[in-house]
Amino acid sequence: MAKKKEVKQEPIEKQLWKAADKLRKNIDAAEYKHIVLGLIFLKYISDSFEELYAKLQAGEGEYAGADPEDRDEYRAENVFFVPPSARWSYLQGRAKLPEIGKDIDNAMDAIERDNASLKGVLPKAFAKENLDPTSLGQLIDLISNIALGDEVSRSQDLLGKVYEYFLGEFALAEGKKGGQFYTPESIVKLLVEMLQPYKGRVFDPCCGSGGMFVQSEKFILAHQGKINDISIYGQESNQTTWRLAKMNLAIRGIDSSQVKWNNEGSFLNNAHKDLKADYIIANPPFNDSDWSGDLLRGDARWHYGIPSAKNANFAWLQHFLYHLSPNGTAGIVLANGALSSDTLNDDVIRKQMIESNVIDCIVMLPEKLFFNTGISASLWFLRKNRTRDEVLFIDASNFGEMVSRKLRILDSNDLKEVAQTYEDWKNNNNYQDVIGFCKSASLDEIKKNKHILTPGRYVGDIVDPEEKLSFSSKILAFNKTQNELDEISNGINNDIRTKLNSYYPDNNFDNIKLESVKVIDYLGELIFKEWIINENLPKSIQLSNNLETVKLSEVVEKSNTGADAIQKAPIVEDDTGVRCIRIGDITNERPFNEWGFSKVTEKIFKQYQLKANDIIVTRTSVLGLSRYISNDLMSVYNNGLIRLQITEAIPAQYVYAWLQSSSFRKYINRITNETSTRPNMKMNYLLDFPIKIGCDNLIKEFSELYSLLIKKKNHLNTMHIKLQKNIDERIELELNDF
Repeated sequence: MAKKKEVKQEPIEKQLWKAADKLRKNIDAAEYKHIVLGLIFLKYISDSFEELYAKLQAGEGEYAGADPEDRDEYRAENVFFVPPSARWSYLQGRAKLPEIGKDIDNAMDAIERDNASLKGVLPKAFAKENLDPTSLGQLIDLISNIALGDEVSRSQDLLGKVYEYFLGEFALAEGKKGGQFYTPESIVKLLVEMLQPYKGRVFDPCCGSGGMFVQSEKFILAHQGKINDISIYGQESNQTTWRLAKMNLAIRGIDSSQVKWNNEGSFLNNAHKDLKADYIIANPPFNDSDWSGDLLRGDARWHYGIPSAKNANFAWLQHFLYHLSPNGTAGIVLANGALSSDTLNDDVIRKQMIESNVIDCIVMLPEKLFFNTGISASLWFLRKNRTRDEVLFIDASNFGEMVSRKLRILDSNDLKEVAQTYEDWKNNNNYQDVIGFCKSASLDEIKKNKHILTPGRYVGDIVDPEEKLSFSSKILAFNKTQNELDEISNGINNDIRTKLNSYYPDNNFDNIKLESVKVIDYLGELIFKEWIINENLPKSIQLSNNLETVKLSEVVEKSNTGADAIQKAPIVEDDTGVRCIRIGDITNERPFNEWGFSKVTEKIFKQYQLKANDIIVTRTSVLGLSRYISNDLMSVYNNGLIRLQITEAIPAQYVYAWLQSSSFRKYINRITNETSTRPNMKMNYLLDFPIKIGCDNLIKEFSELYSLLIKKKNHLNTMHIKLQKNIDERIELELNDF
């Protein structure tokens, strides 16, 4: 008996996100995140409170004689006191009432009054008109099903996972703006793994939602350290982002009393002027031109040169160095331009930093790691009191894997390889340069390269294995591959010519050239008009029945448009390898291999997978273009397209010929001519298109010939892909023999 496939349970944070996102409706993600994260935080502190409340009420052991309404009892246990009108059980009981939004706002106010550390932190936007009370009530019910603040959940860091996952999903939803409050987890992990903040003061002067601090805590716990061995200091200029950070740290029990907010920011109003940190970890805004540099020309922080008022990159670097303790280390994410810029005094400052020997390591990151930009960035590691006159360069630009068309992540192996290389180099532990990956370059070598710090200049290029093969070997592989493809093409040509010669023995088709898509299209339209429209048939074909005109709907078994969800590309845990055909793929006649990937759920894939003999038709933008699907494909289609599934009684190729015909083009042009707005074809209009059916032998003969023309056209459209693939495979075999 076949073993039943085990269904993998989605993590709770993903289940919660999907459910919460459905309730978002038309609320902007930037606003909705404060609603959802605020409720999650409220549920957490209420759960923690209720658990301690029950112990105090029971009055057993160390809690004998305790008053469960005494605020000091909760302060002693480092638990937030939650007044009766703010407790989750009370709010859940009122979730269906129209005034629930006002109730939650009042609850947030009450919590802030009783907990000084939360003053000004909690969101109070639940009574806004654009937030539907019914959806808010459903969101409360959803969160109510999850225990977040009890002892078991805290031990599993359940809320931390939920909060962190939601931050990442909201950053993804907000795109460019998302980068203002969230640094992708894989980058934060890499910074922390390389810095190893075991003990001391950790500082982030542009701390966003606090991800650097959270990851530092995780690192310490993972290495059996003591969380109280570090103290954190932070600053954030965006108040709503600062609130996210305060809640993010509070749910993990991290003291955030030194995480400050002011709207001037770290340059104009430095909240930690006298701090000398053991670790600085930060992701400042890239290439910030609005940092008020003109007001700070004589600032004491500019030890290595006055930074340009038009770009804050080197202001940030010097700000970090100013706050670094004598034996401290800083890890910073910066745009790649800072590595080589020779304008705006950047090159002068960079030269001074290099010659002062404060740059320890540079890591080139791959592109598409960030939600808000596709460009690649780099990590700078700075240290004072360095004794070696070398800088480690690491080129990780080819690391990571794409999890969507726009986003890449670094996996645990990538992180380990980069972090271990840095650690081995620092500790002189069998470190070796690796061509194409890492190089320990002397300051003299960097000077010869005009103080440019781009890792590629130092690590060198990996020799392409293909370069081992001679030119003659490559040409031989090319010729063999082309000959094989020519044989396939000639075989299809012979089949077409044989068919045509059998129908028209008085005409010689042996020399007809069939190596152009346009020629194939013209030939198909020519035969279609002659046989089907004009009913001028070859002598070998006799009409068994008269052709009759019917609506397209009579030969279509099923028709539907693609799903909106495919455009949004709902994210699943693993890359499914599913492609999605879009209007542009049809207008540009792109082969399957060039369609974009989409992350779709299994349910959507099953519903919208393209199968053999499907016909896809564009219904908006450029109307009525069609594509015949020859085989089952790992692909879906979006909602700009209509899929037609033809009844078994009629060959799908025959229907496709109608949709490729000039008759159909004239039919579609009526829509374009009758509207001044963006044209859109309704399903009924398409299905009302008149076609001829009724003569089985004619339709069979025509479909067999037209199938050969489709086969030839597909071969021509994919020749370049097949050629490259086969050449690569042949060269790979040659290299194995080599």
